[in-house]
Amino acid sequence: MKKKSTVLLVVLAMVLAGVFTGCGSGGSSDSGGEDQVKIGLVQLVEHPSLDTIRENILAQLEEEGYKDGETAVIDYQNAQNEQANLKTICQKFVSDKCDVIIAITTPAAQAAFGETKDIPIIFSAVTDPVEAQLVEDFNAPGGNITGTSDLVAADKIMDLALKITPDVKTIGALYNSSEVNSVSVVDDLKDYAKKNGLKVEEAAVTNSSEIQQAAQSLAGKCDAVFSPIDNTVASAMSVASDVFVKAKVPFYVGADSMVADGGLATYGINYESLGTETAKMAAEVLKGADTATMAVRVMDDMQAYINQKTADALKIEIPEAVKKDATNLGE
Repeated sequence: MKKKSTVLLVVLAMVLAGVFTGCGSGGSSDSGGEDQVKIGLVQLVEHPSLDTIRENILAQLEEEGYKDGETAVIDYQNAQNEQANLKTICQKFVSDKCDVIIAITTPAAQAAFGETKDIPIIFSAVTDPVEAQLVEDFNAPGGNITGTSDLVAADKIMDLALKITPDVKTIGALYNSSEVNSVSVVDDLKDYAKKNGLKVEEAAVTNSSEIQQAAQSLAGKCDAVFSPIDNTVASAMSVASDVFVKAKVPFYVGADSMVADGGLATYGINYESLGTETAKMAAEVLKGADTATMAVRVMDDMQAYINQKTADALKIEIPEAVKKDATNLGE
């Protein structure tokens, strides 16, 4: 009897060990070996720009030797644009003792940073991490968090806008007032407008259900409308772009995916490169690099993006000087 009891205890211990291995249940791994690193990957909401970042993060992590289910347990979670979900997800990553947390968007990074000052955090698509109070300085973050920025100055996009539609006098600003990066970029837009004799009309929203009404409001009093890299607007681009096309109002946006979804044009970064660079930083941290001294990386792979289909619907002729250097996402 004593021998049987000992065997049962050993089996029970092995089962329990299997239950408590890994970084959450969201990963696709079937097992959690000692050599596997635990990576928590959190995304605020699904839309093309963020999905592109995530896909390229995963691809580059595998390139770096961190393949989900083999050398890594990657727990991917989507918060569905709910702040409460972000908190719960990040708390789970901490309790699971992840080796690194990768957070896509500013709200996701803020949620992760609010839950741990010990586990390294690599953020992606955070426009201004200083303004978001995530790092002390772009070049010297100073804590357990660093990452990649999708910073694009509003003046670059507006310079492009005035090349395409030079008669614009009143520019609308459509954005979520609770997204700190959106507010920062709209402030830059106001500075640009003041210097260039333009008027800015604002329509701030708090969720995607308000997009249609806000867009209709701006369409009635603006020559053009601008949205920064705003997750709420990006997730409802089909609604916003439909309003502006019907009203024959050009809609300039902050990201290439927003152009692909019906915006007229932008000058921005390549989100595939952003995701790749984010994963490279995560790999460096997993190999011993210190987030406190790892500078935030700002992408310099930038160009103009246009949507020729939208331009045709608006009956706007894209100047050849713009078209020859731009990528057309409206085919």
